[in-house]
Amino acid sequence: MTGLEALAITAAGALAGAVNTVVGSGSLITFPTLLAFGYAPVTANVSNTVGLVPGGVSGMVGYRRELRGQWRRCAILGVGTTIGAVIGGILLLELPGSVFDTVVPALILLAVALMAIRPSPKERHGRDRTPAGVAAALGTGVYGGYFGAAQGIILIALLRLCFDENLQVLNGIKNVLAGLANAVAAVLFIAVADVAWGAALLIAAGSVAGAQVGARYGRRLPQEILRKIVIVYGTAVAGVLILT
Repeated sequence: MTGLEALAITAAGALAGAVNTVVGSGSLITFPTLLAFGYAPVTANVSNTVGLVPGGVSGMVGYRRELRGQWRRCAILGVGTTIGAVIGGILLLELPGSVFDTVVPALILLAVALMAIRPSPKERHGRDRTPAGVAAALGTGVYGGYFGAAQGIILIALLRLCFDENLQVLNGIKNVLAGLANAVAAVLFIAVADVAWGAALLIAAGSVAGAQVGARYGRRLPQEILRKIVIVYGTAVAGVLILT
């Protein structure tokens, strides 16, 4: 690995850390970067997942104020995420890498549509659909363990339908669950797959710094602006995946 390649991978990790913390889908930055430098798809995916774990922790720390009083809910939802991430990680190691190619853009566009829906005041008031939230965490955990690009976009859209909370609080919960999915999958990958540790460590270093920057500015956004950012960014991500 040349110095220029190392710099590019670190920079990609920083940008991915920031994007993951504010919206999600940072893997769409780091994963193609690793492919561009000659890493095999599965090795790139595995190394990317491992490398983004510290960035996920950094994002949680950045959103610690929004997460006050939410840790019990995170623990309950985290059970679904953990089970799903194990399943997704196994699927990655067993199935062809093209399995989700046609499905992912549709999932993202569905999430964008859900994000665009404005629940009525009656629907919003006191909404707490924990079983549905666990199911959503399980499903996105499977996807996160398998690939994870735009996992955050899908997850925050589903959480918004399950809980009556400020969108920034839900974003903090999203960061916890997405980070947990990455961490669970990473443990599995370290145990049974080949990790390109040089690339993973560079992504880790970049993502930690990037997540702090993302949290510093992202958590200041009014929730309506954050909702629009998720919609626009999610649509753009789906478009890129359809065209590539």
